[in-house]
Amino acid sequence: METENHPTINALTEPENLSDSLFSGDEEQTGTEGLKNEINPNSSFSSQTEARLHAKAKRRLRKNSSRDSGRGDSVSDNGEGSRIIPTSPKSKLMDRKSRSGKGRGLPKKGGAGGKGVWGTLGQVYDMEEVDIKDPNYDEDQDNCVYETTVLPLDEKAFEKTVTPIVQEYFEHGDTNEVAEMLKDLNIGEMKCGLPMLAVSLALEGKPSHREMTSKLLSDLCGTVLSTQDVKTSFDKLLQELPELVLDTPTAPKFVGQFIARAVGDGILSRNYIDSYKGTVDCIHARAALDRATLLLSMTKNVKKCIENVWGSGGGQQPVKNLVKEIDMLLKEYVLSGDIKEAERCLQELEVPHFHHELVYEAVLMVLEANGENTYNMMLDLLESLWKSAVITLDQLRRSEEH
Repeated sequence: METENHPTINALTEPENLSDSLFSGDEEQTGTEGLKNEINPNSSFSSQTEARLHAKAKRRLRKNSSRDSGRGDSVSDNGEGSRIIPTSPKSKLMDRKSRSGKGRGLPKKGGAGGKGVWGTLGQVYDMEEVDIKDPNYDEDQDNCVYETTVLPLDEKAFEKTVTPIVQEYFEHGDTNEVAEMLKDLNIGEMKCGLPMLAVSLALEGKPSHREMTSKLLSDLCGTVLSTQDVKTSFDKLLQELPELVLDTPTAPKFVGQFIARAVGDGILSRNYIDSYKGTVDCIHARAALDRATLLLSMTKNVKKCIENVWGSGGGQQPVKNLVKEIDMLLKEYVLSGDIKEAERCLQELEVPHFHHELVYEAVLMVLEANGENTYNMMLDLLESLWKSAVITLDQLRRSEEH
């Protein structure tokens, strides 16, 4: 190979050949490059390939915008292609972030753009002006006044709605709250059913519940109820007594006491009982009216007797009255010696949180007594009350501290 190339090189470098060559000036330079290529053809081919790939990579980079950077192929500066996994089109549709590749990556319009969006936080909308050119425009619309209307309650809805109100009243005892809640309801013609429903619920409750019911009827009369509503309600109660007796055998007695209390409070006229004379066939209704007549016919302390017709118990009573009741209970026990009667009277007070006062008053009575009889009786009473769980050990300790 070397012997073959030497004559060619020598022939090209001779002076004659240089002067008569086909290349001159710039053409001579290209000729020299061609000579180099002829000398090393592999180097020229590789440089051309690299230049072509580099130019192609630049064109691809210019063609692919930043918006489509997440899809398709991307080419590095070295010309090496890398496949990028395309993202799901569904996630792009639901994405509220900017797709332009610019900005800080925050939601578009601060999260206030798109359908079903109320706007930015704290945005206040102006009053919408009515367009007169709107085909749906109505002239009477400007003078229209909108008011909320509450449909009147029927019998089933009335019982379902008012029953929880009365039951909650037995817990808090606030008649003003009951009046406000009833005003929000459209009772309508069912007003006369309110006293009947309250009395029916109180018949199954405690004496304190019956006292609270009488107070509720007295406070509601004149604001929510009228005297005619109360009269109509008690008429229905007398008619429903045969059914009420099945659940509450003492219903005639309690209804008579409710009637006497209503007359004493002034929400029923005194002629109400006289209007039924000679016209009552039901045994239970007659017993209720007789009970009311008996309570109203008492000559001494009629008002006080009617006010205490349900007893003087309950957590709503003043502390002084409860102390007097416990003192009278212990004095009656010392005279009679009946432990069961004393226990019954104590439970009728319905103040289990105040039973420690009984222990305190019993100790004072023993200290003030002269003989041992009172000591033994009080000891037997406290022992019986402790065994029946009417008085707890904690109440005994509280009375000792007191």
